Amino acid sequence: MSRPQRLIELLATLQSRRRATAEELAQELGVSVRTVLRDVQALVGAGIPVFTGRGKYGGISLLPGDQVDLAKLTTSEADVLRTVGLDVDRARQLGAEAAARSALGKLVPRRPPPTASAGLPLTLSDVVTIDNRAWFSAPDDPASLARLAEDLRRGRRLRIRYRRSGKAAAGWRSVDPYGLLLRADRWYLIADVDARPRMFALSRLEDWQVLDQPRRLRSGAALADVAGDLSRALESRQGVTVTALLDADRVDLARRILGSRLRSVSHPDQDARVTITVGYDELDAVRQLLQFSDHIEVIRPPAARRIIHDLARHIAHTHR
Repeated sequence: MSRPQRLIELLATLQSRRRATAEELAQELGVSVRTVLRDVQALVGAGIPVFTGRGKYGGISLLPGDQVDLAKLTTSEADVLRTVGLDVDRARQLGAEAAARSALGKLVPRRPPPTASAGLPLTLSDVVTIDNRAWFSAPDDPASLARLAEDLRRGRRLRIRYRRSGKAAAGWRSVDPYGLLLRADRWYLIADVDARPRMFALSRLEDWQVLDQPRRLRSGAALADVAGDLSRALESRQGVTVTALLDADRVDLARRILGSRLRSVSHPDQDARVTITVGYDELDAVRQLLQFSDHIEVIRPPAARRIIHDLARHIAHTHR
């Protein structure tokens, strides 16, 4: 279940009962308590009257007297909420801003919720804010996104003009599209090519044509499942292990830059170097470690060490 769908389910659950604990909601939604609390904060931040209380009679509930009725939503309003949740900016990119704002207008009461709960001087939204954008990354905002989303809803095959990463020229191919994926502020088209799933970055999608043929999807395959499988496959492609010595004070930086590629770190000592292992899907990807400059030394495999040596020599020659 995606987060937007989960927010709708959370609201529906709170609407159907007087009160629920975070643990009960987590069990019903199949997520962690921390995730439930983040979702509650998102609702509160959007102005939806969700109340959290402590103690024997505490829990999570809609504020008494405030009517949040999902039945008031039109089909298009409910559809956009299930798709982007409370994110009006995402709805705007998909050409559905009016429906998103209309939906929020029906969910948010005219009067503001109280600024404090019993025994607590501040609300949850006073002390917590969430920003899911990636650091130092300009988010995708493709001008043609809304048009592509509309064409995808026709359920037809597409002929796309796409440029592969690192290639200068784009080429045409026919695909059977599932839909769009937004991940880390980047939009992707998820589609089958000859019955095999592929992920196409919209930043390199130059053009497309809607074909007069219905899309042909694999039996039982759905957008969320296919996108999840592709993401997991991409992150698990680490057939090459690189070992290196890294200055201990750069370990935190390495965790941020390398993410799940960082497989292990020896016991850090602030006065010495640590041994790290990094996983890549191909040997040439070791060039990523150049950004650690003189704070790192690649030890093995020897071929990876040679790549770094040759690159460093070339860089020195260029900047002589």
